[in-house]
Amino acid sequence: MSRSVRRAPAVAVLLVLALTACDGGVRGTPGGSGVRDPYFPKAGNGGYDVGHYDLTLDYTPATRHLTGTAVITARATQDLSAFDLDLAGLHVDSVTVEGRPALFARAGQELTVRPHDDLSEGETFRTTVRYSGTPRTLTDPDGSKEGWLPTADGALGLGEPVGSMAWFPGNDHPSDKASYDLTVTVPQGLQAVSNGELADRSTKGGRTTYHWHTAEPMASYLATVAIGHFDITRTTGPHGLPILTAVDPTQAKARAKVLAQLPGIIKWEELNFGPYPFSSTGAVVDRPGDAGYALETQNRPVFPADQFETGTLVHELAHQWYGDSVTPKSWQDMWLNEGFATYAEWLWQEDHGGDSAQQTFMDLYKGDNEAIWAYPPAKPSSAAHISDSPVYQRGAMVLQKIRQKVGDDTFYDIIQGWAATHRHGSASTADFTAYVERKAPDKDFTGIWKDWLYGDAKPAHP
Repeated sequence: MSRSVRRAPAVAVLLVLALTACDGGVRGTPGGSGVRDPYFPKAGNGGYDVGHYDLTLDYTPATRHLTGTAVITARATQDLSAFDLDLAGLHVDSVTVEGRPALFARAGQELTVRPHDDLSEGETFRTTVRYSGTPRTLTDPDGSKEGWLPTADGALGLGEPVGSMAWFPGNDHPSDKASYDLTVTVPQGLQAVSNGELADRSTKGGRTTYHWHTAEPMASYLATVAIGHFDITRTTGPHGLPILTAVDPTQAKARAKVLAQLPGIIKWEELNFGPYPFSSTGAVVDRPGDAGYALETQNRPVFPADQFETGTLVHELAHQWYGDSVTPKSWQDMWLNEGFATYAEWLWQEDHGGDSAQQTFMDLYKGDNEAIWAYPPAKPSSAAHISDSPVYQRGAMVLQKIRQKVGDDTFYDIIQGWAATHRHGSASTADFTAYVERKAPDKDFTGIWKDWLYGDAKPAHP
C-alpha cells in the first residue's frame, strides 16, 4: 500500500459528506478532475488558474527522501466547494487553504481539497501542501521515463508530459502556466540547478539551499531541478543575455566545443524567430543515460551527455520560442512544439553549409521511412505516439509546405509573428492555421491542412 493513501479512507468519507450537503450554505461546486485532454484526460484540473508556485524541497540522494512544501497561489474561475491538484505518490502530511486546515482525499493522481470556506469566482486563494516520501519515476505511454529520475550523484526532475506531479502538486497541464520560486536544500557539496535565475544560495548545518526564481509564465512540464555535482559557468550572449550552464564534471571537457556554440545559436535563432523570450538561457548536461532524451526545460534545457550535439542544442533552444513561450493548449498540439524545433534544425543546416530545408523535405518524402506517414501530425494516434516521427518530421514538412506557398518573406513574418503574438501564452493548432490564413489572405491553404496537417496518408504530391 502506498504511503500516499494512508489517510484517504476516513478523510474521503468526510469530504463526500461535505460535497453532497444540500444545506448549510454550500454555494460552489467541485472543480473538474482533469481538463479532458485528448491524450491525458486526468491531467490538469478545472475551476481555477494558477498564478504562482512557491516550492520548497529538501532532498537527500543517499536515502532518496524528499520533503516538500508547495504554496500555490491561484484564482478561482468558478464558485468552488472543492478542487483537485495532481500528485502521483508521496504522502500528504497536511493541506491548508488561506491558512485554515482543509479536508483532503487521494484517488490515483488526484488530490482533492475541500477548503474550510467555499471560494468565490474571481477570488485569489493560497493553498499550502506539505508532503514527503520517495518520489516516483513514472513510465510514459511510449515507455520513456519521467518524473523523478535518480542519478549517480543526485536526481533529475523532468516533467514531459505529466511527470511534474511526481515531485510537486499542481495543475499539471500545459494550458495553465505560472511563475515559480523553487528552493532546494541538498547535502553540502552538491548543487541544485533549476529554471530561471539563482536568487540566493546559503549553507548551514552541512546542507546548502538554492533559491531559483522564474518570473515568466511556465508550464508545469517545463519545470526542472537537477541535483548533483556540476561545473557551473556564467557567461553572456546576445545583448547581454545571461547564460548559465551546468555540466557534470566528467563530461565537461568532451562537451566544451558544443557548449561554446550556445551564444551563436541563440543569436542565429533570434534572427530567424525574433527576440529571445526569456530573461536567461543555458543548458544542463548530465551523464550519459541519466535521462533517455533531451528536454526543453524552460531557460536551460536538460541533456544527457551522449545526446549533447549541435543539432540537438539547436532543437532544444528553438523550443524556448516554440513550446516554452508559445505552449500547446493540449497534448494534441504537440507538433507545434516538435515540428517547429525540427524545422529549426533544417534551417540551421541550410544556413551552415548543409542541405536546404527543401532538400531535406524531398529526401523525407522520397525516402523509405514509412513511419512518417503513420498518422497526421495534428492528430497523433494515441498518447503513446505523441513523440513519434509524424509529429517531428511531418510537422516540419507542414512548415516547409507553408514556406513553399507564401515565399520566404511572408514565411518568416509568420513564424516570428506567431512567436510574438502568443508570447508566454498557450495556443492550439486551430489558432495556428487561422493565424497563417490571416497573414497570407491571398493564399489557399486548404490542401496543406487537408493533406499534410490532418491527412491520414502520404500526400500524393510533394
